[in-house]
Amino acid sequence: MGMLTIGALFFFGATNCVMAQDAQGAAQEEAVVATAENEEAVVAEEAAATTELAVESKTFHQRLKEKFIEGGAGWMTPILLVLIIGLTLIIERIVYLNLATTNTEKLLKDVEDALAQGGIEAAKDVCRNTRGPVASIFYQGLVRANDGVEMMEKSVVSYGGVAMGRLEKNLSWIAFVIAVAPMLGFLGTVVGMVQAFDDIEAAGDISPTVVAGGMKVALLTTVFGLIVAIIVQTFYNYLSAKVDSLVNSMEDASISFMDIMVKFTSKK
Repeated sequence: MGMLTIGALFFFGATNCVMAQDAQGAAQEEAVVATAENEEAVVAEEAAATTELAVESKTFHQRLKEKFIEGGAGWMTPILLVLIIGLTLIIERIVYLNLATTNTEKLLKDVEDALAQGGIEAAKDVCRNTRGPVASIFYQGLVRANDGVEMMEKSVVSYGGVAMGRLEKNLSWIAFVIAVAPMLGFLGTVVGMVQAFDDIEAAGDISPTVVAGGMKVALLTTVFGLIVAIIVQTFYNYLSAKVDSLVNSMEDASISFMDIMVKFTSKK
């Protein structure tokens, strides 16, 4: 009996020890799994934070470049070329119109003083040394001063029309850029939609993944085409207002010039 009792106690002790070791091992495995899951979660969060930071750190130029590439070089390049042509014409017109701006009141006074002091030739010198279409119109009138007031007036009106045409030069091409830029964008939209339907037909499934490529091209080309049109249209309106202002100034100055010349010829 004593031996049996000792053996039983030994058996149950060994069993409890094994069960305790198994429970401890399971707990350790669960702890390891939990630690691994936590590490994976931390890594995922860090990766997401890094990606978000990288997206936020991109400059406007980088984002614009990405969208340009995503829109497709075949359709975005013509829109970019149209923008470059439009801006080139706009810069040329701005420089020309600013150089054509003249202080007409001062010019009229100088011409009147020159006529009183030195006659027609002195007035011609004043016009030669003054920049702008108004001075050129005055000069053409002074050239015909000896032919009578009527011929002088015809000369001023005729050359005024020529000067007005020079002021309006290239505005029609700027208007063409305004029209063609969104048309190129809409053309890219139509082509992108056709591409999207071709992809749907090839895949036999209407899923966002299949349609996304063509739709992106369609939307981006439209957006860039409209942006180009808006930019060029803004400058076109400014140039049109500038031309109208210069034309009104030329007409008023021409009327005042003819009044001065009538007074001058009547005194002779």
